[in-house]
Amino acid sequence: MRSSHSESRPSLGLKLAAMTALAFLNVPVLVIILYAFTIEEAAYTFPPPGLTTRWFGVLFERADFWRALGLSLQVALIATLIAMVLGSLIALAVHRRSFFGRDALSLLIVLPIALPGIVTGIALRSSMSLLGVNFTIWTIIIGHATFCIVTVYNNVIARMRRTQHTQIEASMDLGASSWQTFRYVIFPNIATALLAGAMLAFALSFDEIIVTTFTAGQQQTLPIWIFNQLPRPRDRPVTNVAAIVVITITFIPILLAYRYTSRVSET
Repeated sequence: MRSSHSESRPSLGLKLAAMTALAFLNVPVLVIILYAFTIEEAAYTFPPPGLTTRWFGVLFERADFWRALGLSLQVALIATLIAMVLGSLIALAVHRRSFFGRDALSLLIVLPIALPGIVTGIALRSSMSLLGVNFTIWTIIIGHATFCIVTVYNNVIARMRRTQHTQIEASMDLGASSWQTFRYVIFPNIATALLAGAMLAFALSFDEIIVTTFTAGQQQTLPIWIFNQLPRPRDRPVTNVAAIVVITITFIPILLAYRYTSRVSET
């Protein structure tokens, strides 16, 4: 028993590799948080010469920041709602019906999130320009919805594959309509997956910048606002504070989505 237990322990090299990977991913985030409190405006010296919270006040007094934040929240919320409706409906249709080209359709659905963002952005901008569409908040929403739908679709169809089809058959045999079957059988089974997919979609939409750059026109979402602030050295602490806002807003739905999916996997 001792030998088998010792063999199951990770080696020192594996532990070091895991710690190195975690540090590589998280240390830059910690640096951003640290230098959001620095006294100096432009210099990045370690350790910081002093700490202050005044940059939060400076950021919150800027009207352009609030406009960018409001636009990002509007886009993320509407794109998430669209993704919830279309993503769940597509997942239900693909799962319940066997038809010619179903696999090809599934591939086309997940393609926007598999392609590089710059390819999706160029394709969307070219299509919108050919159609003579003006670039407004709705063009940003359409761009974000293309990959938000994929997130919801993947979560819902994965849950549908784990749902026993006999429950649906029993409901229909007992005289329930399609709407009643969906309301009392299907929806309770996919509700947590739908919610988790929606939270992930919101987080992806809120901090997306590549597709947004091609579909926003003259508008600025919060990620674009932060990107435009980077060449201004004296605004670096303010930019770091804005990055903390993005991290906070995206971290909460990702954490909740993880908790929802982990609870279901344990049951």
